[in-house]
Amino acid sequence: MNSDRAIWASLPVPTLIIGPDDKIVDINSAAEGFLNVSAKSVRGIPVWDQIAVNDPLETAFVRARDTNTPLFVNDVDVGSGQRAPMQSDLQVAPLVGHSEHMILMISPRELAGRMTQNHSVKSAAKSAIGMAEMLAHEIKNPLAGITGAAQLLSMNLGADDLELTDLIVEESRRIVKLLGQVEQFGNLSMPDFQPVNVHDVLDRARRSALLGFGAHMKIIEDYDPSLPLALGDPDQLLQVVLNLLKNASEATEGEAGTIRLHSYYEHSFRLRRADGSGQSLPLQIEIIDDGPGLPESIKGDVFDPFVSGRENGTGLGLALVSKIVSDHSGWISVTSVPGRTVFRISLPRAPKSAAQDL
Repeated sequence: MNSDRAIWASLPVPTLIIGPDDKIVDINSAAEGFLNVSAKSVRGIPVWDQIAVNDPLETAFVRARDTNTPLFVNDVDVGSGQRAPMQSDLQVAPLVGHSEHMILMISPRELAGRMTQNHSVKSAAKSAIGMAEMLAHEIKNPLAGITGAAQLLSMNLGADDLELTDLIVEESRRIVKLLGQVEQFGNLSMPDFQPVNVHDVLDRARRSALLGFGAHMKIIEDYDPSLPLALGDPDQLLQVVLNLLKNASEATEGEAGTIRLHSYYEHSFRLRRADGSGQSLPLQIEIIDDGPGLPESIKGDVFDPFVSGRENGTGLGLALVSKIVSDHSGWISVTSVPGRTVFRISLPRAPKSAAQDL
């Protein structure tokens, strides 16, 4: 093909050129990252052997080629043998100047949806933090008085009435704990950026989980040994991974399960923000569990403050995770079906000069 290679490589969405025989002629860098394959390895392979779509497109694709017209398909799951399906929009059009060649563009819906969600999460979090900071002191003082009064009353009560005072004390302490968590959410300092080996962070989190809340789980390491250093705060990233491991462990409700810690490099993953600026986020961390999955009612709001799928959950763990990742200029997303939930964290790479100083 005589296409301009610079323009081809710069296209921000996964794009494939397909020949008259429905075989892949070429793919751009974004498609290499999306499909987790190299362009060289897929040239000459039938496109429908490489791409899995949950909608029969072959007939419509042939019709678009025969009539030399574009084809648009929205809201389909697109995946490959190398990655889980992702809801996407597809655009197919004839390639001008090349008879019977078609261009296929895949537009994942994840990024657009999460950009809007990230903005709303930050707004909701800011409101929640402001409310907590304003009310925490005023609420904690009377709660301390209520707790003390209940404890004094309990000294002169019979066994039947002690249950009521114990309930007052227990619920008051629970509210104080919740306020403390919200205050922690708002008082988290900005990251102390430095080159970080994410595998060290993952290993610390894995060992801590297995000694505590995740003792009933099997945690598998699936790392890319050539992964370069990330730019981040190791303690805050540890808190992120621990929160995600805790969620995965608690989702099984004490039953044995498996969590896979997966790291890999996706050189084409680049986040374009609302102000037009771009950020390369090539380092990928996935926490994958085989639990029951997220409830349908909260899937779209799981990173919002006070949204929880557990009966006694505060709904602050994932909101805190989202805030920390956002402070790292990173990206977090989730896909969940029964038997497979994947939290994916994308982080920037440490500058080579900083990494060499270690």
